[in-house]
Amino acid sequence: MRQLLRRLGRESWRYERRVFDIDAQGVGRAVYTLHGPERSYSLVAFAHDLPPEMRSDRVIAQAWDATFTLYDGVPDETEVDRLEQQVPGQETARLTEHELCLARANRSVRLWDYVVEELSLGRQPSASELANVGYLMRTTAVYGSGKFGMRDRFGIADRAELQAPFQAEMMTVFLIRTFVRDLLNHSAAVKGGASSVTLAPELARLLGIGNSTGLGMAPFLVNHPRLIDRWISARESALAEITASGLFQTQSLAVARQKVLKAIENLPRWRSTHPYQVERVASLKSDLESLSHADWDSPSESIDWAEQHLSSEGKEFWATCLLEAYPQIADRWAEQMSIDESRGFEIDGRWTLTQTQAAIAEHFGWALQRVWDDADTARVWYVSQEKLEPRLGERAEEPVEPFEQPLAPGRDMARFAQALGGSSAVNLAGFLRAFPEFRHTARRLQWVCSSPYGEIHDNTISAELKPIDMLRLKLSFFGATYFDPRSDRWLRICMYPYAPYADELNAENCDGWA
Repeated sequence: MRQLLRRLGRESWRYERRVFDIDAQGVGRAVYTLHGPERSYSLVAFAHDLPPEMRSDRVIAQAWDATFTLYDGVPDETEVDRLEQQVPGQETARLTEHELCLARANRSVRLWDYVVEELSLGRQPSASELANVGYLMRTTAVYGSGKFGMRDRFGIADRAELQAPFQAEMMTVFLIRTFVRDLLNHSAAVKGGASSVTLAPELARLLGIGNSTGLGMAPFLVNHPRLIDRWISARESALAEITASGLFQTQSLAVARQKVLKAIENLPRWRSTHPYQVERVASLKSDLESLSHADWDSPSESIDWAEQHLSSEGKEFWATCLLEAYPQIADRWAEQMSIDESRGFEIDGRWTLTQTQAAIAEHFGWALQRVWDDADTARVWYVSQEKLEPRLGERAEEPVEPFEQPLAPGRDMARFAQALGGSSAVNLAGFLRAFPEFRHTARRLQWVCSSPYGEIHDNTISAELKPIDMLRLKLSFFGATYFDPRSDRWLRICMYPYAPYADELNAENCDGWA
């Protein structure tokens, strides 16, 4: 998110609200366009009158308060008419290469109604009420990369503004946020007429776009080890350069310290009631106080101090502050975060079995140390036919084992090593001809040999598994904030709180808002 806004501000992208045709019932269409140096992108939005009984955040929902697509270019009226027939259906949509993303969102009904009522009466809503929730709408899906006929990732990956991962999706959410603010002000004006007011800019900036994320995101981290390696490698490389460069030390440390002070002020907005996160927020509060009083002369010294004095929550927070204080370094490394995953899919069958066993020992020693007993294999990943979402089942209690997804690389690698030990094959190709069930594991091993940050060094089917940590890792790379777990399997987050809106964005305010 922050990488995207820094680019939009730096390159002076121009915003235009081309269409806002919403009726008194809050139903209609809108088109928001961002014009860049070479190309334009348009959010085409459709507002709906959704009966309360149909409002659901589940992926199997069939209607929403608003639906969206990110259009490649500027659509004419005929194109918007076509999209109006398709986009509201979401999973039933048949889209074209002109569409890059598909999304939908639901209102936070209580807050929405409260803010509309206040504005319609000529009053501004309470800042604390806004902060308690943090968003007026939350997305329940933001699809991209070729789903439902949209443009495939390979069709846009060479564009500078979309080269980094998920930039089209983050642009979609950024424009959705502006649409939600405008729809709110429109609803208040309809209700209150001449006595109504619009939401004050300083209050509007408190609000982001919410998102509910569940188990469906966790398999992404397992299924894309080379991409995740690029993400974490970019982060670690940026931190290494920051601590070694000696550039702007006094100035940048001051910026990072200021972020700590802002965080202390902002921490009360982390209102999770889940015990797992409540404990982490408490440790972060203590860490922030320690950071605010610590004194160092260099980023390297500060990292060493953090390793010794802070919890994992605090250490990660300070690393983020340093990355935010060196945007010129962070953005340069962020440009290395994408990868063509279609390449390198072939397995090198020339490997000897001894070579293969040595690679397993080097990269999966943690998996070989486990017994892989009932406790180690207690869970099963499967896809629910009813909910159409990944689920975790209990192996001993539910009849789901025949539907198990290959999402346990540690266990599979241990089995692979055991099978190799009893084989007389000349090389890996000969072994896989006899045991093709290990092909995905052999391929993964060869990937991880060149992608050292690509593997979760833990058991993804253990009775002790907490999927929430996997979800949070990916969401933190997106730039999400206010992690509020509702269980250890799903959470709510906020995107773009405090950011400028599309009609406010410029080179001066595109950075430092988070």
